[in-house]
Amino acid sequence: MKTKFNKRFFWMMAAILTLCGSVMLSSCSKDDDNGNGSGNELNVKEKIIGKWVVADIDGKPALTNDKKVTTFVSATKAYDSSSKPDFSESDSKWNVYREDVVQIVGNTVTLTGYPNGHIKLINSYNVSSITDTELIGRWKHITTNDGVETVNIQHDIRLVKAADDYRAEVIGLWECTGLSGIETYNDANARLEFATDGTYKYWQKNDFNVWNAVTTREFQNYFVDGTLLATRWKDQGDAELREWWEIESITNDEMTWKALRQNEEGENVVQRMTWKKVDN
Repeated sequence: MKTKFNKRFFWMMAAILTLCGSVMLSSCSKDDDNGNGSGNELNVKEKIIGKWVVADIDGKPALTNDKKVTTFVSATKAYDSSSKPDFSESDSKWNVYREDVVQIVGNTVTLTGYPNGHIKLINSYNVSSITDTELIGRWKHITTNDGVETVNIQHDIRLVKAADDYRAEVIGLWECTGLSGIETYNDANARLEFATDGTYKYWQKNDFNVWNAVTTREFQNYFVDGTLLATRWKDQGDAELREWWEIESITNDEMTWKALRQNEEGENVVQRMTWKKVDN
């Protein structure tokens, strides 16, 4: 009787252990699907491909000046385009198509870039929701300078996928036909001529009502990435200036820009400019 009892006991224990192992494996598989493993439930690796523009930060619309474009060409490589009014010695923040290394673990996307030999930029997105047109999550940014952490910030963020890429369509000479909202550096009496090499010309009418290109500036640069247009220029002896716009549309030789800015009272104001393409 004792031998039969021991055999029956061992068989029962083996069955219980097998059942527990199956439950644990099933539980681990579900945990993996919930963001601790492959992240297949959100399809982050597939849906992340494309151009993404910052739309909201902490639930508030992002000012155009604060926007950047991140282009995921694959699940392991991305490019950043950004322009910021931060003229520190370590980083001019005029990053046109800076390459980032991408790592996707579960629902966390991490981009690592090196603007120069001293600076390391780490941007991570803990994705809570992603569709073909929108990404919502927690964004964390870390900057190190020669291994020393100088920036560490976190925000809730919403990105939208750029529906168009106007890099080719913006090339040519454009004349302003309208301006609304607060005035910045551009004015209604202007022409802009965008070249393929990332430079542009600024035209104004003289006293004889004739258009002339301004030639007294040290440089005039621009880039377009998706719908974001950034310009920078420097008049001789003056400080560098920059301006940011979002291209709403380019159709039938008509172009519309918009920008969300803050006025002197801290209120958000939408500014718009319209342009028509002209022969040089």
